[in-house]
Amino acid sequence: MSKMDNLRAMREARYAEAQKRSAAAPAKPAVRAPVAPPTPKKAPEQAAAGDDLCGHRNISGRTCTREKGHAAKSHRYS
Repeated sequence: MSKMDNLRAMREARYAEAQKRSAAAPAKPAVRAPVAPPTPKKAPEQAAAGDDLCGHRNISGRTCTREKGHAAKSHRYS
C-alpha cells in the first residue's frame, strides 16, 4: 500500500466510527434558555462631566473623552 492508500483507509475508518457514534446517541432536541432583551446602552458620561465631549468613536465602540473640538490629533478613549 502507498502512503495515500493508508491515509485514505484511516480517514474512512474514522468516518465510519463517527457515524456509529452519532447513530448510537439518541437525538435530543436542543433546548435553549430564554434570552433577556438587550438593555439600551447608556450615554457616555457626557451629562456627568458637565462639558461637551468630543464623542468620536473607534472601531470597538469606545468614545473619546477629550473636550469637543479638541486641537490634539489623537483621541483618548475610555
